[in-house]
Parts: sequence; structure tokens; C-alpha cells
Amino acid sequence: MEITQNYSPYQGFFKRLSIADWLYAVVLCLASLFALSRFGAYMDVYEKGILLLAAPTFAWLGWHWKSVRTLMVILAVLSLLAIQMYGGSLDMANKKFFLKYLLSSQSAILWMSTLFFLSTLFYWGGLIARSDFGASLGSVLCWSAVVMGFTGMLVRWYESYLIGADVGHIPVSNLYEVFILFSMITALFYLYYEQQYRTRQLGPFVMLIISAAVGFLLWYTVSRDAAEIQPLVPALQSWWMKIHVPANFIGYGTFALAAMVSVAYLLKSKGYLVDRLPALEVLDDVMYKAIAVGFAFFTIATILGALWAAEAWGGYWSWDPKETWALIVWLNYAAWLHMRLMKGLRGQVAAWWALVGLLVTTFAFLGVNMFLSGLHSYGTL
Repeated sequence: MEITQNYSPYQGFFKRLSIADWLYAVVLCLASLFALSRFGAYMDVYEKGILLLAAPTFAWLGWHWKSVRTLMVILAVLSLLAIQMYGGSLDMANKKFFLKYLLSSQSAILWMSTLFFLSTLFYWGGLIARSDFGASLGSVLCWSAVVMGFTGMLVRWYESYLIGADVGHIPVSNLYEVFILFSMITALFYLYYEQQYRTRQLGPFVMLIISAAVGFLLWYTVSRDAAEIQPLVPALQSWWMKIHVPANFIGYGTFALAAMVSVAYLLKSKGYLVDRLPALEVLDDVMYKAIAVGFAFFTIATILGALWAAEAWGGYWSWDPKETWALIVWLNYAAWLHMRLMKGLRGQVAAWWALVGLLVTTFAFLGVNMFLSGLHSYGTL
């Protein structure tokens, strides 16, 4: 008589973890506890909860994507170095060489912008010249931009508390900060797919949307003094912001990535760059996975936004322009996924739909702030 046992897939996964994997997780937990003891006085109970949950979350992420480990180590070193240089005084930003030209939030974000532009140039140079070196350098520059961008965001978070305990907040509260977040998320998801599919040929297309975001960011910075840290408006003084906004921008970032992959798909399907782009099946798979991930997070963000609205304004839904356009974005990608899973949507129709989805998403993200007003008017240009 044969006896069978049912094993959870997680059992096999945990058995494959090495001592280095577990050591990485332990270091993360210790780092979270250190951060809690060092900066806990500046945090509310929700921020403390997010900090403690970050350890298992990033442990899991690092187990699945080993590059995250290196990224986190570099970010920890650079951000802690910057904090040490400040010594509790924001005046040090103009007195310490490395703060002034490298590690202060504004300097790091300017480096991020420059590196993203250079990455775009080298990715395109590699594609046009069929140069593996150009594409490789583009990838290195993209990773460097991610490092500087996240360093800038972490240091900006600390700088806000140096201005005043009542001013300090997580840097996801205005267009300047969320454009940086959008660029970081889009780049990270692209770099993940670059490694998973072992191709850098999508870099030129994805980097175009990131460079466009960075270009807008620089214009916004110069024309509106947007880099200046401001106190939160009352509507944003809520712990909901800390989870709603990042979830929202994972959706925006992956939708943008899918749209740029769809451009590559359409070019190849029409006979352009046929020998320089991945197979149509690969492009289709990346497009689908990006939209699926984005839809999941955008759904979570929409639910969180409704809960936040109930707390702030007394109702879950008020048909505010931002809410209405968020619903339109959600319905658009819900329909795309439904047609994909139920009707086998593929090919140029799916690609065109994903590309049009970027226009809808862009209006929901930016157009509403520019042309419409409502309960979310604190985010206007």
C-alpha cells in the first residue's frame, strides 16, 4: 500500500534556503530593531508597525531576488553615512562636501536624474549599434540611478524631521516626491524582468518613460521650488498615506512598464527591429505579468483610499475627479485581464490596449491634478 504525503510548496522553498539566506533575514530583523531604538521616538505606532513588517517583507523579496540584498546594503551604508554627517543639524548640508555634492536629498536626486538620462542613452546606443557593452552600461547606470534615488528619498525623510518633528513625514506626499517614487518603482520592476528574462533589449523603451518622468520632475523642481520640504497639509496627516500612496504607484509604475513593452511588441510585430528585440512571446509575457502585478496593487490602493476617505471625509466614495479616474483606470485593466484570461486576448490588440491604458493612467495620475479640482486639490500643479 502506497502512502502519499501532501507537502506545502513553502516547505520545499524553505528547505532550499541557505545559511546565507537565513543570515540575511536575521540581519534585516536586527537592523529593524536598531532603527526602532534609534528613531522610534520620531515615529507613530503605524510607522513602527511598517518598520517591523519591513524585515520579513524584504527578507522574502531578497530570497526571491538576490540583487535586492546588495541594493539594501548600499542604501543602508549611504543613508546612515549621510545621517551621521548631518549630526542633527540641517545646516551641514552646505558645509560637508559629500552632503553638498552627493548625499543630501537634493544632490542625490539630481544624480539619480542624470544617471537615468545616461542610462537611456546607453540602452539606445546598445540597441542601435547591437552593442552588448552599451546595454550592459545602461543597466549599470540604471542600477546606480536607483541607488541614488532611494538614498535621496531616505535622506529626505530624515531631513524633514531635522526641520521639525511636526514637519517630518515619509516622502510620498506631493508630486515631486511621488514622481521620484514612480521612477524608482518602474526602474526596479524593469531591472527585475531584465534579470528574469536575461535580456536588456527592453531597456531602451522602458527608460523612455522614466526619462520623461525625470524630465517633468526637473521642470517641476525649477519652476515651482518643489524640492523644498513642506509640512503636510491636514488631509495628508494620516497613516493611510504611508501605505496607500506606495501601493498606488506600484500600479502606475507597472502599467507604464507594460505600455512601453507594448511599444516594442508593436514594432516587432510590424517588422521593425525584428532581430534586435526579444521574441513576441517574451514581450507578451512581460506585458501580462506587469499588468497583473499592477492591477493587484492598484486594487489594494483603491480599497485603502476608500478607507482613508471614510476616515477623512466621512464617506468611502464621493465621485471626486481623482476617485472617478482611478475607477476608470481600474476598470480598464480589469477588462484587459478579463479578456486575457477568459478570451485569450493576445497580439496587437492587447498591445494597443496596454498602450492606450498608459494614456488613461497618465491622465488619472497627472491630468486630473492639472485640469480638474476636487477633494484631492492639494495635489494640483
